Amino acid sequence: MLEHLPEDIAAGLAAARARKARRGSRLCLHVNGEIHPLRRLWETGFAMDAASAPVLRGLVDLYDGPRHISHCLIIASGIEGDERIFEFKRETLAGRAQVVDYAADAEAPAALLPRPA
Repeated sequence: MLEHLPEDIAAGLAAARARKARRGSRLCLHVNGEIHPLRRLWETGFAMDAASAPVLRGLVDLYDGPRHISHCLIIASGIEGDERIFEFKRETLAGRAQVVDYAADAEAPAALLPRPA
């Protein structure tokens, strides 16, 4: 039954879904001092509105409202329908300690005190 909707009604429903996705999501992308809203976020990437999304690649920050979620290295992979799809090359959760390439010594002092003169 829904397959045989008139074109204007189908276009109106698609526009309403897009408006709801823009208003309902607090997810946004911060890059070069600019803020861009996200439509969807999944484990390996995210989608933005194709009409307003710039073609991005490189290091960006993901936010959920005011909360910083992660630092991401991204590439634009293409357009699907009315969405521009981006994929993560690397994603690092915000607030995590930096990865080190050596084993920390368990007996190492927490701080060094200067010798009295």
